[in-house]
Amino acid sequence: MVKSPSILAYHKAFKPQAELPLKVPRIAGLEGFKIAVLGAGRIGSSLVKSFVKCGFQVTATGRREETLRRAESLGALATRDNKAAIASSETVIISVKPFQLHSLIREIKGHLDGKIVVSIVAGVKRSTLENALEAAPVYRAMPNINASIGLSSTALSGPQDGEAAKIVESILSCSGKVYWIPEEWLDAWTAVSGSMPAFAALIIDALALGGVSAGLPKELAMNAVLDSFKGTIEMISRGVHPMVLRDEVVTPAGVTIAGLKIMEYMKVPSALIEAVEEAARKARELGSIVDNAVRGS
Repeated sequence: MVKSPSILAYHKAFKPQAELPLKVPRIAGLEGFKIAVLGAGRIGSSLVKSFVKCGFQVTATGRREETLRRAESLGALATRDNKAAIASSETVIISVKPFQLHSLIREIKGHLDGKIVVSIVAGVKRSTLENALEAAPVYRAMPNINASIGLSSTALSGPQDGEAAKIVESILSCSGKVYWIPEEWLDAWTAVSGSMPAFAALIIDALALGGVSAGLPKELAMNAVLDSFKGTIEMISRGVHPMVLRDEVVTPAGVTIAGLKIMEYMKVPSALIEAVEEAARKARELGSIVDNAVRGS
């Protein structure tokens, strides 16, 4: 089936907005706090951006020149030397890819005395990290890419008493909301929140394409979807149940029920549920592989 010219034009011509402003709080008492971000990839650089805006002194590490240049452009010191970054910091954020964790541990083991360690590596247990790194306490966190604009939804797991817990919660609050959860919920959180920007982006794009297919100009279709999502989220956030809101829009033999009928026929709700379940399963699977590798080293 050939795509209509309007849909092809939508993909080619849609241009994202200019870089969104990042609004983050200044954390009283932690101005100039020194943080090392080991692995300034996509999520790592999002955290770097929010930390710098909060007034922290950030040292970011990476292996590629592109990664280092991006970190510098965000206001961080950049280096390939993880041990040097740790030495100049008070808190260490481990944000490398899972397959890079094993070699990173070998490199930095024994260099974390007196440091607060936060891992955002999916699936690897706190107890495993504490034993492998010979460091305590170790916290686990799972932010998402929305940290780049200060709107991440971040899960945090670890000991909640003491000064270290307050510091970790405060620095992560620079990137958005922070929720303390049991460690065993983190794989599900990774699927629901960590993957959510990708899931939501796909859904938003598909609805906007529907608008284009129905005859709307591309920019207008996207604005309609985005504005409607914002309003819907605000209403639900104020306590309106999603199904109550749905029923407020639906009328007998009307437009909305015709669209909902197609969604039910195509099993859209079931597909979304299964997508989250599969993402959570994958998080557990990958985490188990890396966790076992670290334990066996």
